[in-house]
Amino acid sequence: MRAAALCAVLASGIAFAEQPLAAYPGAPSTRIGSDLVIGGEPYRIAYFLTRDPLPKVASHFKKTWAEAGYPVTTSGDFDDEGVVSAFFTRQGLVRSIVLRRHGDQTLGFSVLKDTWVRVFARGAEPLPRLEGALYASDLVARGEEGHTQHRSAVLEQPVQAARDARDAAWLKAGWERTRETQVKRTDDGKPQRVLEYQRRGEQAIVTLVEVDAKTSAIDETWVGPK
Repeated sequence: MRAAALCAVLASGIAFAEQPLAAYPGAPSTRIGSDLVIGGEPYRIAYFLTRDPLPKVASHFKKTWAEAGYPVTTSGDFDDEGVVSAFFTRQGLVRSIVLRRHGDQTLGFSVLKDTWVRVFARGAEPLPRLEGALYASDLVARGEEGHTQHRSAVLEQPVQAARDARDAAWLKAGWERTRETQVKRTDDGKPQRVLEYQRRGEQAIVTLVEVDAKTSAIDETWVGPK
């Protein structure tokens, strides 16, 4: 298991070096949660805020990726929301920018994910249901050492309210909270909450970070047996 874990870390490092998260000029990115290795490839997400209008942000990524020779797709009205994606076919990766209007600013999510990941059948998800998210993305990996599901989302709630709601959802689903920590992120000084749960050989970690006074980003990871 240690050898497999070491190989996963090495594979992750190489992939991240080659395919970093996309960033928007003048808008510092804030990571949501930690790195994951899914099927030997990385998955991670960050968000940024900018006062540039949404169409301008979308055009920047579309032009940059198209000029670099990558296949690019777009979806949405690019007034209130939109998605720009570039496909890296050799690595089986997709780099996406998910954009939403956020008051007088543009809220962007920079996502790097594996295109070959399969999702659970409806009704079989181990993560408690999440309602009313501004943005949510779920990925699942199935391997010899067990299964993993990962969710990144943004909620229109302050950190404390989001923490209370997700904690109640996990406890209601039969999980036991084993640990809770509060830290300030070293990169931007924003408060971060980390909750850990366990249930019948399963483990879960929930990380919450403040986007602004009314919005929170959440990262939930479940690890279970085969």
